[in-house]
Amino acid sequence: MNVKSIALGMMFLFITSLTSAYSVPYYNKDSKTYTFEVKINGSIREIEFKASTSGTAHCPPTADIAEIKSSCGWVKVKSGQKVVIKNGCLTDTVKYSMKKKGVQ
Repeated sequence: MNVKSIALGMMFLFITSLTSAYSVPYYNKDSKTYTFEVKINGSIREIEFKASTSGTAHCPPTADIAEIKSSCGWVKVKSGQKVVIKNGCLTDTVKYSMKKKGVQ
C-alpha cells in the first residue's frame, strides 16, 4: 500500500465518523464555554458548547436520543433538536421561546 491510499482511507474514516455522530444545534447565551457529560447508548462522553455563540456540537457515536448533564441536571435531547444554554442550564428552544412569550 502506498501513502496516498492510507491517507485517503484515514480521511474517509474521519469524515464518516463526523457524519454519523450525535449532533445538537445550540445557542449558548452565556459568556462561558461548557463541557457537559453526555450519555449515549449506555456510555458517557463529553460534548462542548462554545461561549456566546450558536453552532452544532457533535459527539460520537450516532444515536437518536441522548441524555446531557448540565448544571441543572440530566436532560433528554434528540439528535438534531435545537437547545438554548442559559445560566449553565440546557433548555429546549421551543419551551424557551414559549416561556419568553409568557405561555407556560
